[in-house]
Amino acid sequence: MLISSLVAFLLSFFVLGLGKTSSAQNESVLAIDPLQTPYPYYFPPIENVETPGLFPMPSCGSITLEEATIDQLQGYMSDRSLTSVQLLNCYMKRIRQVDEYINSIIELNPNALDIATALDAERAAGRVRGPLHGIPFIVKDNIATKDQMETTAGSWMLLGSVVPRDAHVVAKLRQAGALLMGKATLSEWADMRSNNYSEGYSPRGGQARSPYNLTLNPGGSSSGSAAAVAANLVSFALGTETDGSVINPAERNALVGIKPTVGLTSRAGVIPESIHQDTVGTFGKTVRDAAYAFDAIYGIDMRDNYTLAQEGKTPSGGYLQYLTDKSALANATFGIPWDSFWVYADPEQQSILLSIISFVEEAGATVLNNTELPNYETIVSPDGWNWDYGTTRGYPNESEYTVVKVDFYNNIKAYLSELENTNIHSLEDIVAYNYANDGTEGGNPWPLGIPAFYSGQDGFLASLESKGEMNETYYQALEFCQRSTREEGIDAALANNGRPLDALLVPPDVGQTYQIAAQAGYPMITLPAGVHSETGMPFGLALMGTAWSEASLLKWASAIEDLQFRSGTQYKRTLPRWYGYLERNIPVRNL
Repeated sequence: MLISSLVAFLLSFFVLGLGKTSSAQNESVLAIDPLQTPYPYYFPPIENVETPGLFPMPSCGSITLEEATIDQLQGYMSDRSLTSVQLLNCYMKRIRQVDEYINSIIELNPNALDIATALDAERAAGRVRGPLHGIPFIVKDNIATKDQMETTAGSWMLLGSVVPRDAHVVAKLRQAGALLMGKATLSEWADMRSNNYSEGYSPRGGQARSPYNLTLNPGGSSSGSAAAVAANLVSFALGTETDGSVINPAERNALVGIKPTVGLTSRAGVIPESIHQDTVGTFGKTVRDAAYAFDAIYGIDMRDNYTLAQEGKTPSGGYLQYLTDKSALANATFGIPWDSFWVYADPEQQSILLSIISFVEEAGATVLNNTELPNYETIVSPDGWNWDYGTTRGYPNESEYTVVKVDFYNNIKAYLSELENTNIHSLEDIVAYNYANDGTEGGNPWPLGIPAFYSGQDGFLASLESKGEMNETYYQALEFCQRSTREEGIDAALANNGRPLDALLVPPDVGQTYQIAAQAGYPMITLPAGVHSETGMPFGLALMGTAWSEASLLKWASAIEDLQFRSGTQYKRTLPRWYGYLERNIPVRNL
């Protein structure tokens, strides 16, 4: 579907005369062998392997599009040196250049050109809706769009199903003038279906890959959303998180990822996992870019009653007003929960992240070590991310997974009940489809199924076994997970025995960090920090806060980012080096 829609899309540009060969070519498209100089933009020059020069980004007319911020793009469109149609065309050429390698886009929007044209007409008439007017974006393929695109969570079984309406977050971005360019690949069903799988893989979308290292886990489940922004295929993207699916792909693709408090962004129209932990977040190359998208999508939605809780807890005038510079750090006090989280980071990460924190201290901030979650020895898994850690300890009534597998059974049934033109109405139907299509959907564990889903659909089977029964064990687990990660966990660490902290600084490559925040339903923001010297894979520095603290987290995140760029340090976002660009291993390695 991607290739056919891409060809049709590009042909439409050629018809309009917007898809001409570059000025460096000067050959006729009607000539025999029209492309005489194929390097570097049309085929990756092998001599540039393992450098950013393997896939250099062509200019967009006179504009340098690579790493261009939303503010820069708006400036170009305001002074008429760029239109939304031209910007869309340039991003489409970038997709043609690199996406066969990283597979970040599952589908392109056939209406994108018409939308861009209409938005340009609005701008010409003097109407600019805001900072996102005419800016292309993509959404994860579990976020509904009421247009000609599919919403499938990466599964063939929902192909052709019809959603009742745009997801609330999509509707808000359309109202803000953003240009929906397409949908992103993902881990199928947002990682719910299997507990041993290839992160970023879905049968319909294939294997998403990080442009930093195509052989390793790209971060999931919003894998394609992050990879596309990281590779400069699009300005920003939406993802969803139940437990790590925004923060993890953001930090593994050298991006800013904003994971909001549960209830700050509506889940209406999003294929669900757990009503208690699902949230919609944003990806950008800078804090401001990710914040522009976040500022456009938060808000109350009567179709998601969890959003009613934000009443009186959000700032008048939005969140962008809180973005600042490094001077703000002089008034900051941060905590490092070393034994809770940092001890699990590898030595290279620890060294680089502590170097950044030294810059933060030199800018005037106070950074206190050993500001631990008081109960970390009970709730933080010493063996890495484990959403069934309660059961591992012998207490399923203290396990996040006990809650999620029950929630999924009920939440997915409610979502499916609103779909038209499909025979998939329940988890039972989903499981049966996977068994009936084992060769593509991997219903059975490997080697009967497919290697991408080594454990088959054991996550679905665990949910199916629960029958969605919210029994005493379920309610005990919900209460324990929320209490132990909120008032007895993150909030207690922030209170710091009477010396309050503005935020906790944590290494998000340690999966236990975002797992604790996920159980609490609390926000996190991750910043690009560095790359592993051996693998080329990025990692981040994250800020963790209490419920509804996004304004504060954005303030401090933007201040630290400004410090990174002004200090001249190498420990910030850098361009991908495309390690293993020709390898197609499945499953990807989880390093």
